[in-house]
Amino acid sequence: MRVQPERFVLSENPVKMLILVSGNGSNLQALIDAEKQGVFEGAGTITGVLSDRPCAYGLERARLAGIPVYIELPAKSGTEPSLSDRILDLAVKNHVGLIILAGFLSLLRGDLIKVYAGKIINLHPSLLPKFGGKGMMGEAVHQAVLAAGETESGCTVHLVDSGIDTGTILIQRKVPVLPSDSSRSLADRIHHAEHIAIVEAAVMMIRR
Repeated sequence: MRVQPERFVLSENPVKMLILVSGNGSNLQALIDAEKQGVFEGAGTITGVLSDRPCAYGLERARLAGIPVYIELPAKSGTEPSLSDRILDLAVKNHVGLIILAGFLSLLRGDLIKVYAGKIINLHPSLLPKFGGKGMMGEAVHQAVLAAGETESGCTVHLVDSGIDTGTILIQRKVPVLPSDSSRSLADRIHHAEHIAIVEAAVMMIRR
């Protein structure tokens, strides 16, 4: 399916959110908990969780919450529709108005970025533009922060564009980097900030 952006109305009330995960899904859990607690005030609802990894624990979090789950693996050949195209088809079919990357490791490209321009957000574990770009994900980010001798780090929620971690910044939350930090201890501290920032960003987007 190919979608013409000008012929597709993304906005619905409440805004339907599709959450993309690749791993544990703790930020997904923060969004699930926020919806249950009424933080979205009925303006947004999580209608699906998609992973590019079939064993991602985030899928189990979604199942436990009664949220439909989808598994879409990266394309194995040039003749197979790309992962981004399959996500686009799924999102359009389900009238998704907001896509949230909450620890999603595959890069999104092509028509998905065009059709959902301004409607895809990503959570990154550093204070962009520092420590972003190709290869900067997960523990590699925290190791780079420590190696650079930074005194603070944090997380960023930004709009997704055709670059890597280059979209407009929506929210940043800072945490200190301690002299005793390892990449694991720094990551744990940032995770707490991420759980707050991703919910703040979702609220911001669904109220637009």
